[in-house]
Amino acid sequence: MTRLLVTGGQGFIGSAVVRQAVADGHEVVSVDAMTYAACMENVAPVANSPRFVFEHADICDRAAMDRIFAHHKPDAVMHLAAESHVDRSIDRPNAFVTTNVLGTCYLLETAHGYWISQKRPAGFRFHHISTDEVYGSLGAEGQFSENTPYAPRSPYAASKAASDHLVRAWGETYGLPVLITNCSNNYGPYQFPEKLIPVVILNALAKAPIPVYGTGDNVRDWLYVEDHANALLHVLRKGSPGRSYNIGGESEARNIDLVGMICAVLDRLRPWSASYAKLIRFVSDRPGHDQRYAIDATRIRTELGWRPTVSLAEGLERTIRWYLENERWWRALQERDGVGMRLGLTR
Repeated sequence: MTRLLVTGGQGFIGSAVVRQAVADGHEVVSVDAMTYAACMENVAPVANSPRFVFEHADICDRAAMDRIFAHHKPDAVMHLAAESHVDRSIDRPNAFVTTNVLGTCYLLETAHGYWISQKRPAGFRFHHISTDEVYGSLGAEGQFSENTPYAPRSPYAASKAASDHLVRAWGETYGLPVLITNCSNNYGPYQFPEKLIPVVILNALAKAPIPVYGTGDNVRDWLYVEDHANALLHVLRKGSPGRSYNIGGESEARNIDLVGMICAVLDRLRPWSASYAKLIRFVSDRPGHDQRYAIDATRIRTELGWRPTVSLAEGLERTIRWYLENERWWRALQERDGVGMRLGLTR
């Protein structure tokens, strides 16, 4: 059993990690500032477990981080706390720099000081969870590998690229045992209703227009969030310090095709007088919209023996059923700042 400190544990991916880690027998300290995208219900399935503890704190609060590390004495850090919505980063880039760059720096300082105070335990790990968006945009061919040069094109991607560089620097300069993972687009239960898949589901259920940016030809590799949580814990157990690993879902799809798949599932599960595809509307594109992301996951597959288990078709079915069965969860979030509004066009 390992004691994990998970930052951003009440967010979408963080809560999936928390739920999986507790189920696997780990003790988990979840640290979250509870900003707009966090939700306590995301960890409700494990909230009463004796292996789960919640700390309401901001990673930018160095004193709070020092206290939490000293009190809980984690064996590893899984750093997921981040501002993550590209459209919001276009409107408010400063918030992304503050949390994703400065917050990561403060957390690294705390983790390094704690590691030194504990006599540099060999098993300690600082696992930084990042995104494939740091690599920029692909054309019709090719994939991102761990050796792809960084070329971020949005404030969000730039802030995550900066945090990756900081983590790598703490490993090289101070010897902190670090791991970095860069994942493709996540989806699944508990995803905040501002990202593409929940927007499509909830707009369809409301019989509202389903917005598709540009021509819908942008391509993403889709990773089911529970597969991702499993991969992250796998990397934590088996990854080599100083190494980075790309995590992909092996499920590329054009946005317009993905939206069509969702509509087809809804047509079957929640029949309407017309096909939900009739609600699709093409809207002005996002500034600097990356054309395509694709992950070369050879390293994690060959070195660590991991690959995804959930296909896109199966994952979408699970996700849509979850949203249909958990209306109370998403209804409460629809009143939060910016939900249902078109963001990312104001600058």
